[in-house]
Amino acid sequence: MESIPEEKIIELKNEYEDLKKEIYDPAKMSNRKYYGKISRRFKELEKILRSYDSVKDLEKDINGDKEIIATSNKEELRQLAEMEMEELQQQYDKQLEILKEQLLPKDPNDEKDAIVEIRAGTGGDEAALFAADLYRMYSYFAEKNNWKHKVISANPTGQGGYKEIIFSLSGKNVYGTMRYESGVHRVQRVPETESQGRVHTSAVSVAVLPEAEDIDVEINPNDLKIDVYRSSGHGGQSVNTTDSAVRITHLPSGMVVTCQDEKSQLKNKTKALKVLRSRLLAQEISKQEAEIAQKRKSQVGTGDRSAKIRTYNFPQSRVTDHRINLTSYKLDNILAGDLDEFIENLKLAHKNEIMNN
Repeated sequence: MESIPEEKIIELKNEYEDLKKEIYDPAKMSNRKYYGKISRRFKELEKILRSYDSVKDLEKDINGDKEIIATSNKEELRQLAEMEMEELQQQYDKQLEILKEQLLPKDPNDEKDAIVEIRAGTGGDEAALFAADLYRMYSYFAEKNNWKHKVISANPTGQGGYKEIIFSLSGKNVYGTMRYESGVHRVQRVPETESQGRVHTSAVSVAVLPEAEDIDVEINPNDLKIDVYRSSGHGGQSVNTTDSAVRITHLPSGMVVTCQDEKSQLKNKTKALKVLRSRLLAQEISKQEAEIAQKRKSQVGTGDRSAKIRTYNFPQSRVTDHRINLTSYKLDNILAGDLDEFIENLKLAHKNEIMNN
């Protein structure tokens, strides 16, 4: 049987016992950020140690069957032990694989909800139309995964596209699934306005940010410049009679977030702060990933929003992910939210990359 890294398990058990003391310490509960962090780690360690106990129990049962097979004089008993051992071995292999995956370094942000920002790049109206296609694709994908999705901010065009659309996704393991969508998505197709049937290439950028909680990012109110103004629609005409639109500037970083979708100034401010908090968290994550990238070459980029990650070729109904050289000829299905093949292969490539470094 494959060996278990016992030294690592002992280390995790010691960490678990130390955290157990802190979890029930009232003094630690007053620090929300720290307490939230240790609570998440405590639950993670519980899962790992339960898996380890399951593996050891199965190992003990398998060894018991081996002893019966080696020492028993009764043929019927030996046959029963062999049958049971075969079934236990399958369970053992499966549980060991779960344990090995749990022992891999985890990104604590994977279980977070996500904020997705889609922006039209090169290609004018055609890029804006494709931005709308990607938004619909992710909406369908969210429905398949039983995630909730809500538009935070949108800048539509008169042709049915989006110069920019920002929306939130909430559910199980959202960021851990969607993080691989960050980057430049390129489309090759004949625009409706093209009279000579020539294929045009346009680009849309997608940024997937882990949704930050209050305990993840602390924002000093003194660092914010908040402006309010009237919402505007197509052509700049006012669509509101009150100053409900909000623009927040984070002075230390220079980040600017606007929101005007709600009629309530307070709701727009809340949405804008949510986006700002997530952008600041993503900025910190990017710094950490850059430090890691210096130590090992990343094969599956998850944070570089300027990197071309995927091409959607309409004439050939072809979609290619350039990070893992995976091509599918099911363009219509993919645009209808069937992203599982790409997502699962990207996750696998990322896992293999971690295991090999």
